[in-house]
Amino acid sequence: MTEPSDQRSVTSRGRVLIVSASSLLVLLAIAFLLPVPFVKMAPGPTFNVIGTIDDKPVISIEGTTTYPTTGSLEMTTVMESGGPRGGLTFVDALASWFNPADAVLPRELIYPDEVSGEEVKRRQAVMFSTSESDAVGAALNYLKMPVNKELVVTTVYGESPSDGIFEPTDHILSIDGVKVDQAQQVVETIRSNPIGTSFEFEVVRRVDAKDETKRLTVTSIANPDDELLPLIGIGVGIFYAPDFNIDFTLEDVGGPSAGLMFTLGLIDKLSPQDLAKGRTIAGTGTITPEGEIGPIGGIRQKLAGARNNGAELFLMPAVHCKEASGHVPDGLTVAAVSTVSEAVTSIETWTSGGSPVGCPTDEG
Repeated sequence: MTEPSDQRSVTSRGRVLIVSASSLLVLLAIAFLLPVPFVKMAPGPTFNVIGTIDDKPVISIEGTTTYPTTGSLEMTTVMESGGPRGGLTFVDALASWFNPADAVLPRELIYPDEVSGEEVKRRQAVMFSTSESDAVGAALNYLKMPVNKELVVTTVYGESPSDGIFEPTDHILSIDGVKVDQAQQVVETIRSNPIGTSFEFEVVRRVDAKDETKRLTVTSIANPDDELLPLIGIGVGIFYAPDFNIDFTLEDVGGPSAGLMFTLGLIDKLSPQDLAKGRTIAGTGTITPEGEIGPIGGIRQKLAGARNNGAELFLMPAVHCKEASGHVPDGLTVAAVSTVSEAVTSIETWTSGGSPVGCPTDEG
């Protein structure tokens, strides 16, 4: 029996529609799972800087008197996904838009250059190391304790003459036998010699908890950004060190925003005052060796993360008052601070039952 032509046509169109619909669903499913050019920022874990992780103190101090501490001084973090760190899917981004504790931002606002995930990790590690050093300077200056200044390598740029020769935190003693202790001396030495000059650096490197003196030779090349200038490919700066040993053991965390809480942790351990007095206090902020507190990223995520992890008081750079307005979780008291002295005073006021200075009420 022959099937009518119009019925065969309907059947054929049905198959085409089914195939087309199935293909569309597959394409949509793939699109939903493909990476999108956004970065997701979400509340991250907190770390008690006067506590321990894996039975190791976050801040280890040896060679001087330390004092008992109680409670928690929590360093807050932001969990980041997307951008050079890895793929953020459309589904993940869409879910975050409906979560007030998360933020989704265009990648170019955070990473304007095409940088790799490894490069981001390296930069974050350098900033974290610098924040540890600045915290030492700020804490010892606050406590009026002696502090030593060391000229060190802060950055080693990839694919430069120094790559594989220097390491971050190498303590620079001399160049070609001439003692140096300022960053500008290194810059002037390199730039005052022709491109292609070889330099011998004497450095002290920490290896397996021991200091080793090394002589490193590096030859300058033309700076890609200015071919008239020589370049060896390192960044240098001043690190601060005490007469005793301080070791920060926290790993796999990057960025500069731990400075304030590291400073408070050192003050707590090195002075008889018990800052937290058994309470849970969190905070964030960059720090200078002079004790000035600076801005950070992800303040709304850090507020949420602090409260999620049980914090009652949050120390926040005062410059973030407007950004944080309307995003302070219930049960969390915020102290707006600009210096280490203000942060210590805020804690003491709050633990004694008072109200620390918060953000102006007219911020909006």
